[in-house]
Amino acid sequence: MTINRIFCIGRNYAEHVRELGNAPDDAFVVFMKPPSCVVAADTPLRLPRGRGAVHHEAELVVRLGGGGADIAADAALAHVTHITLGLDLTLRELQNELKKKGAPWELAKAFDGAAPLGGWKPFHGQDLQALEFTLHVNGALRQHGRTRDMLFPVARQIQILSKTWALQDGDVIYTGTPAGVAALVPGDHAVLESPSIGRFEWRCV
Repeated sequence: MTINRIFCIGRNYAEHVRELGNAPDDAFVVFMKPPSCVVAADTPLRLPRGRGAVHHEAELVVRLGGGGADIAADAALAHVTHITLGLDLTLRELQNELKKKGAPWELAKAFDGAAPLGGWKPFHGQDLQALEFTLHVNGALRQHGRTRDMLFPVARQIQILSKTWALQDGDVIYTGTPAGVAALVPGDHAVLESPSIGRFEWRCV
């Protein structure tokens, strides 16, 4: 399934904001990744070497089937066609350095392979703010997300994004990560799972 642009929402769960040493506020944080970042489930996940810790960030991901500009929040979910789970991989030490300099995050967030993505499930109007998902690494629970805890619900994310970009078919949104981010290393087995969406796994190399 074609992916156009990948929008990523940062700092969208209060506990994750706190674990990174930030104070929750009403700022909407967005950055982008190119489609070359995508790594399909059940394929080797090649981690960058010699660039510091590579952190996982488990997320609900939605795909749009069109949209346009200035979408109203109450009409936003009509543009969602598919949902899945994904990982926003982050070179954490590099990101911290970039933050201190006030520089963009792409070097830490948009490297090849930085967006592991599960298989798509058609969206049929289920409540996107009533989902749960988990990330296990080597059988141990690392993250447990409840989408009701989002600071910016999915419809609001689409509304805000559409004020800057005319949203298009194939645009994808990584909707933010809950607390529990930590490093992945070669040899790790990462499993993303949701009763409503499915199970997706990667072997890190």
